[in-house]
Amino acid sequence: MYPVWLVGAAYFCLGLIFGSFLNVCIYRLPRGLSVVRPRSACPECHQMISAQDNIPVLSWLLLGGRCRHCKAPITPRYAVVEFTCAMLFLLCFLRSALPVDAVKGCVLCFLLLGLAFTDAETHLLPDAMTLTGLVAGILLSVISLVPGPAAALWPISFHGAPTPMQLEVHLFLRSMLNSLSGAAVGAGLLWAIAELYRVVRKTDGMGFGDLKLMAMVGSFLGPVLTLFVLATSAIAGGFFGGAVLVSIYRNRIRRYRPRLGAAAGARSWQAAQTAMRALEIPFGVFLCTMSLVAWFYGEALVRGYLRLLGY
Repeated sequence: MYPVWLVGAAYFCLGLIFGSFLNVCIYRLPRGLSVVRPRSACPECHQMISAQDNIPVLSWLLLGGRCRHCKAPITPRYAVVEFTCAMLFLLCFLRSALPVDAVKGCVLCFLLLGLAFTDAETHLLPDAMTLTGLVAGILLSVISLVPGPAAALWPISFHGAPTPMQLEVHLFLRSMLNSLSGAAVGAGLLWAIAELYRVVRKTDGMGFGDLKLMAMVGSFLGPVLTLFVLATSAIAGGFFGGAVLVSIYRNRIRRYRPRLGAAAGARSWQAAQTAMRALEIPFGVFLCTMSLVAWFYGEALVRGYLRLLGY
């Protein structure tokens, strides 16, 4: 009914609007504040932000990243979140065969983007987003199919020729089963890994927020892509941790070499390991990032991997 470019522009503009609201959620939810009242204000001078200064991305650029009243710097995170949300909404439209799948993708992208930035800034994953997202994922599975093994576990069989309504009911019941099993796989496996880490290292490795996040992700993606997210997130997190360890080691060895000489290497490695044990890496950021990858490209990546294995 409408040109593709016009619908795409509408998704992009909606992404800007929802990205602006997402910035409110990122700031207020970890602090236990309402996301509805009061109106947005500068955190430094507490002046209410006018409508002309609240245009997504554009206002931040025109103001030069500073408050109009007190000239305090405004973090570029606001513009980054708004633009990223708009691009994700547009990508959901471009890569979805049905409007309902595009809307479902937008819901997931909104939640994952907000949770990633919240975890990066505060190391918190608010229940208002994870648990709400879990319920939304299960409910949306009734109208947007979730991939998974339910078709093999629950084959359709009828006495006589089924009606179209009967087929649709069976398809969406299997979709909900995939959603529920994805939530169970995501939360269950991560809980098992956390418990194993606690037993081996005698300390907690991750919080319950990560478990709730993976339950939410599983409800949208189903069990197979949830396994993909867990595997790739662990790899990405491992690479990040290794890079941080090497960076700390290099900084320490430059500091110790002038006074310790040949002993600087061992001393620097010990100091780097000690620093890493005290460092809290926001694993939710990697879970959210790889969940976004899985939503858009997960099935193609899994099929490619299986082809490499000869399946």
